Amino acid sequence: MTERLYYRDSHLRSFDASVVERAQEGRRIYLDRTAFYPTSGGQLHDTGRLDGIEVADVVDEGERVAHILVQPLASGPAVRGELNWQRRLDHMQQHTGQHLLSAVLADLWHYPTTSVHLGELTSTLDLETPQLTSEQATQVEARANQIIAENRPVTITFEDAAAATGLRKPSSRSGTIRIVSIEDLDRSACGGTHVGSTGAIGTLLIRKVERVRKGVRLEFLCGLRAVGRSRLEFNVLSSLAAELSSSLDELPRVVANQRGELKALSASQRQLEADLSRYRAQELYASAQPDPSGIRRATVRLPDGGLDELRGLALAFAGLSRAVFIGAIDAPPSVLLSAAPDSGIDAASVLKGTVSMAGGRGGGSSTMAQGVLPGKAQLEQVLSVLEGTN
Repeated sequence: MTERLYYRDSHLRSFDASVVERAQEGRRIYLDRTAFYPTSGGQLHDTGRLDGIEVADVVDEGERVAHILVQPLASGPAVRGELNWQRRLDHMQQHTGQHLLSAVLADLWHYPTTSVHLGELTSTLDLETPQLTSEQATQVEARANQIIAENRPVTITFEDAAAATGLRKPSSRSGTIRIVSIEDLDRSACGGTHVGSTGAIGTLLIRKVERVRKGVRLEFLCGLRAVGRSRLEFNVLSSLAAELSSSLDELPRVVANQRGELKALSASQRQLEADLSRYRAQELYASAQPDPSGIRRATVRLPDGGLDELRGLALAFAGLSRAVFIGAIDAPPSVLLSAAPDSGIDAASVLKGTVSMAGGRGGGSSTMAQGVLPGKAQLEQVLSVLEGTN
């Protein structure tokens, strides 16, 4: 059995221990006691060193804790462990912040936390509630940070599970359980590492609220993570404000105004493109000689690009009486066919059949269809058929 030193002292940065077993050629080490926290309960494992050798992973094996090293441990039975303190502190801030956030949500609206994930970059908790409004998110964030500022003690006790009362979530364990308490707010059975007071959490930032299945997922950051992310986002907003010759306070209004202007310009551009397509279609139509059945055909070919460039012109041309438009792109080999309703031509049927015979594929509607071909020779074959279709 491994004695877990972090149960009683999460702030222990180094410790001495004895090796009780080695496996995997000395890369998997079992100690009589350890301050390294293994991945469990939604919290990631610690890293650090054993006698100077890097600890890459820590695995919970029930009664024992395995330390996975990057190279074999060759020293004797006595070893010294040293934790990566910045990682441990970060994990403690996130985990205690999660307890605080879950407790405030339960206290304000009785929303229970159903699952927790404390990740490398961000953390999430899932709530059993159909929604959490932006106003509620703001309120819970403010309340959590108020309790952080109050610097309430966070204490660890060991109690009999059958006699433990006031737990936010009943424990399924029996015997002695470890309870993490935030003064006058929360009591939770937990085996993770925690700071000694709410003030050590630093700050708590809610970044995102989204619906997941029948509940809500809340993404948050605590402590130095929250400060780092806030600084990053502040720098981005500052650069954007400078680019738009705006202050940060005025940035939302300036962006909204520019979005409105862009929307108006886009609408104007679409109208101009439609007008241009209509004028070009009328010119093509006037210059096309009707065949014996009265159908006027126009073919427009581009060396490269996409069929979207021809779509507006095709629609405008097919809006004229007994008109058929054929568009082609050389690279990639592709073809477009549009036909006026009174032309008697079903664009989808004609194009699909013609393209399929040439080894391509296509489809569409009775008035507009398009297809792709395996090569330029097949494109020429299809065009020769389409240009002679009645």
